[in-house]
Amino acid sequence: MARIVSLGSALQDIYLIDHDDLVATAIGDTAIFGKVSVGSKVDIDHISYEVGGGGINSSICFARHGHEAIFMGNVSRDSAGAAIIRVLDREGIDSSYVNFLERRNTGTSIVLLDSKSGERTIMTCRGASEQFGNFSEKDLDLIQPDWLYVTTLRGDLDTLERFFKYAKKIDTKIMFNPGVKELEHPEELLRLFRYVDILNVNKTEASQLVPGMTLAELLYHLEGYVETVIITDGQMGGITKSGKEAYRFGVYEDTKVKDTTGAGDAFGSGFLAHLAAGRSFRNSLIFASANSTAVVSKLGANKGLLTGRESLHPMPIQKL
Repeated sequence: MARIVSLGSALQDIYLIDHDDLVATAIGDTAIFGKVSVGSKVDIDHISYEVGGGGINSSICFARHGHEAIFMGNVSRDSAGAAIIRVLDREGIDSSYVNFLERRNTGTSIVLLDSKSGERTIMTCRGASEQFGNFSEKDLDLIQPDWLYVTTLRGDLDTLERFFKYAKKIDTKIMFNPGVKELEHPEELLRLFRYVDILNVNKTEASQLVPGMTLAELLYHLEGYVETVIITDGQMGGITKSGKEAYRFGVYEDTKVKDTTGAGDAFGSGFLAHLAAGRSFRNSLIFASANSTAVVSKLGANKGLLTGRESLHPMPIQKL
C-alpha cells in the first residue's frame, strides 16, 4: 500500500433536513427552496452533524482502502475541530500535521437538504480552511509520501506551487482536483499543471481552462498539459486518457440519491486509492464510479466510502 498526503479543507457539515419546506421551486433558469420565506419560522424534521471538506473526505477514502493516510489542513480548538480530530483518529488517519489556528473558527457548512429529492443548498464559512500559507512544503521531506493529493486551497497558487515543486523534487506523484478559486486564474493554473501527474476535473471546470464544447475536445487540449486527465460529466459519465490508454465511461449504476455532497471527492480519491493499490487504470475508473455512487446513497460526504474489498459489477466503459 501507499503513503498518501491529503492537503485540503476540513469542515463540519451541519445538515438541516426537511421533507416539505425545502422544496426546490424553479424561477427562470434557477431554482430556490420555495417554501422558506423571509421572516418565517421553519420546523426542520432532522438535524445531523457530519464532517467533510476535500482533505478530510479523501483521507478517509485512502485510509479505508488500507493506505497510510496523512491529512494536512487547518482547524481551530473548538467543538467542530474536536469532532474532526475524533473522526481522523477513528479512521486511523495521521493527524500530526494538522494545524490549530487561533482566532479562527473551524470551517463549517450548513447544508439545507430536501429529503425527498436530495436537492441541497450549502452555506459555508471556511474559517480556518480559508488559508493554507502556514503549511511548509518541507514537511513532505519528513513524510516521504508516494502521492500528494490536493483539493482546493482557496486560490492560494503560491502554496500550490511550493508544494508541487517540492513534491517533484522528492519524487512524490501528484493528483490534483482544483476548486472554484483556483479556476479563477486559468493561465497560472495551466502553468502549474506541468508538475501534476493526474488531473481530475468536471466538464464545466475543464471548459474554464481550455477551449472545447465536447468532452473529447476538452480532453484533447488538457492532455497537452497533464499526462493523465479525467473529465467527469455527472450522469453522462466522463472521459479519460493516460498515455495511450483512453476510455469513455458511464455511471456505475442508477441509485436513489440521498445527498450529492462529496460525490466528486469520492470519485477522485477513489480512483487514486485503487490505482495506488496496484489496480489497473480501467479497474480504478470502475471503482471510482462505484465509490461516488455509494457516497450519494447515504447522508454525508464520506459515510458511504468503499474499502476496495467489495465485489463490483461491470459498468459501461469503452476503450477509445
